[in-house]
Amino acid sequence: MPKSLVNPNASFGSVAVFMTAISTILGAILFLRFGYAVANVGLSGVIAIILIGHLVTIPTALAVAEIATNQRVLGGGAYYIISRSFGLNIGGAIGLALYLSQAISVAFYVIAFSEAFDPLIEYLHLETYMDPILMKRLVALAIMAILSVIVLWRGSNMGMKALYFVVALLFISIIFFLLGKPIVDNPEISLTKTIENPDSFFYVFTIIFPAFTGMAAGLGLSGDLKDPKKAIPRGTLLATLVGMIIYILVAFKLAKSATPEMMAEDQLIMSRIAIWGPIIPIGLAAAALSSAIGSILVAPRTLQAIGYDAILPANKLNSWFAKGKPKDNEPVNSAIVTIIIAFFFIAIGDINFVAQIISMFFMVTYGAICLISFLEHFAADPSYRPTFKQNKWYYSLIGALLSFWLMFKMNWPYALLSVLIMGAIYLMVTKTRAEKQGLGKLFKGVIFQLSRQIQIFVQRANKEDQEYNWRPFVICVSEASFTRQSAFDLLRWISHKHGFGTYIHFIKGYLNRETYLESQKVLNRLIKMAEGSDSRVYLDTIISPSYTSAIAQVIQLSGISGKGNNLILFEFSRMQPDHLKYAFDNYSLFEATGFDVCILNTGEKGYGFHLEIHVWITSEDFRNANLMILLAYIISGHPAWKKGVIKIFAMFPQSQIEKQREKLINLIKTGRLPISPGNITFIAAPKDSSTKEAIIDKSRDADLTIVGFSPQKIKDNMNEIVDYGNMGNILFVNTYQKKKIE
Repeated sequence: MPKSLVNPNASFGSVAVFMTAISTILGAILFLRFGYAVANVGLSGVIAIILIGHLVTIPTALAVAEIATNQRVLGGGAYYIISRSFGLNIGGAIGLALYLSQAISVAFYVIAFSEAFDPLIEYLHLETYMDPILMKRLVALAIMAILSVIVLWRGSNMGMKALYFVVALLFISIIFFLLGKPIVDNPEISLTKTIENPDSFFYVFTIIFPAFTGMAAGLGLSGDLKDPKKAIPRGTLLATLVGMIIYILVAFKLAKSATPEMMAEDQLIMSRIAIWGPIIPIGLAAAALSSAIGSILVAPRTLQAIGYDAILPANKLNSWFAKGKPKDNEPVNSAIVTIIIAFFFIAIGDINFVAQIISMFFMVTYGAICLISFLEHFAADPSYRPTFKQNKWYYSLIGALLSFWLMFKMNWPYALLSVLIMGAIYLMVTKTRAEKQGLGKLFKGVIFQLSRQIQIFVQRANKEDQEYNWRPFVICVSEASFTRQSAFDLLRWISHKHGFGTYIHFIKGYLNRETYLESQKVLNRLIKMAEGSDSRVYLDTIISPSYTSAIAQVIQLSGISGKGNNLILFEFSRMQPDHLKYAFDNYSLFEATGFDVCILNTGEKGYGFHLEIHVWITSEDFRNANLMILLAYIISGHPAWKKGVIKIFAMFPQSQIEKQREKLINLIKTGRLPISPGNITFIAAPKDSSTKEAIIDKSRDADLTIVGFSPQKIKDNMNEIVDYGNMGNILFVNTYQKKKIE
């Protein structure tokens, strides 16, 4: 296998790229089918086809110029650019499809070359000696044999010399045509005149579009270019623009020189208009031959690059494809395979089906290149620094969208088939190569930029009154992450759908190299733990000399959700209530910053079977009640609680029960909460026992109990939220501001 895809004697420049591209752009379709196009859709229709086609090719040319100036482009052309930007899996799938298109294109152009012999066969009456179809087939095989000898014997240098000659002949024939005289009396240009019962616009577009697919041909010489970063942008863009101008000039000349009926009946109508008619079949032969030479130079280099990257399942086959001549790295083995494929399809002769598949694969290639450019723009990766600055992200986006849309407008069965073929190739490549770094890196950048823009938008948006649009942005700081998971579970339930959760593991100490490395290990452990729980919680660590300083830092964080955090969650074990004091020692900080506070009392039963959530509301919970109900509703929406029900216990003085019953039931109905009125129990507040005793009595078997609290009262007697016997977990809630349920 070669050490590099670059020809050590590379000497080609922008002219070589231009010649290879323009020779494929100004191909057989220009001479054989442009008259048909003007006859069926009119001059305005053909101009629309040219413009729409170049809305794909020009953004692609700009994207190619941009991508080529961002990285060192080695051999393999379009395949190399795509694979190094999108990753070897997708690059390999597109590359193999592109190679097949290029290889079969050789046969397509050689057969088109043989069509130029029709006038000669007719003039010499050769049809009396041999069937014209067979005669043209033999001509095609003979030309293919000559091209094979040139490529295998002399390589790209001889091929390029021949290309210069045929391109010169091609331009001479076009000039002779443009200088010709009209073949109708009183010539005038009509923008809309067509034959009767013309073919549809997109059918004609399908016939004409392969004429635009030569734009990327020059990329295939990337390994033979002295300076690809200069040669590829200059040569590709110049060929694209020159090709578009010539297409428009030819369309105008045809519309002015002949009637639609004449153009529809004679596929070589250009020869009747040119100042010397025979130059057109010669130009057709030159166009087809130049396109064939361009394709036969490019296709082996694509296959060589695929072998170099070991895309195929067999390593020996990859090495054989990648092998080049020691002197100039000429891909002889890949050229042999390309020649065999071309001979096979020339022998078959009828490649209409294959020609349409070729167009589809070229469309996919163009779309992929534009998509890469757009995603690179959007991802804003600092390592993406192209020196070519003329391309804009919306050019690339237009090119990508048009490419894929036009595929299905042209012929949706063939478009679908080409996508399926490429999908099958992708699956094969994926089994061979497990790397997905290129694709992953690109989309990570895209996701980062998208989330960044969303966060900025959310932060800058006019904040509606949170009283009506409250949702939980919860932050939890804990040093018991790996001994008790109740707080983490509660956080992931709250943030599953309606809110956003940030879980921070507290590491006591001062920030230094040792504690930093410890924090990274802890974070990786947290992430691994979260992966097994389908968590949507953002995880982090904080190093601080005390819990108080950690909390002071944390509550000032703006929140990566784009909105500030509004609720802080504390957790303590019923058996070890010492950590509870951290919450109340810092309560003034929460009040100063407007935080709602939740304190989770965890017992040995944990969350039980996730079947019942009990919410206790008393006359002292005027502000807390709505937040408690909202939290119960949000938690019950998690799949872990799919069989759970919410039960409300309302404890009021006997004289207030009926009034509170009406208010509570109306709140449940208007708030559209999944709580059945039958699950609301009203209890008269006892005079000789506390609310705590009633909770222990009624909710001893609950899986989660939600209770309101007043910080002033708890500070004086913390046991009020500690000693709850053998109950399951209890969530104590205090809101900074009353929430409304609408």
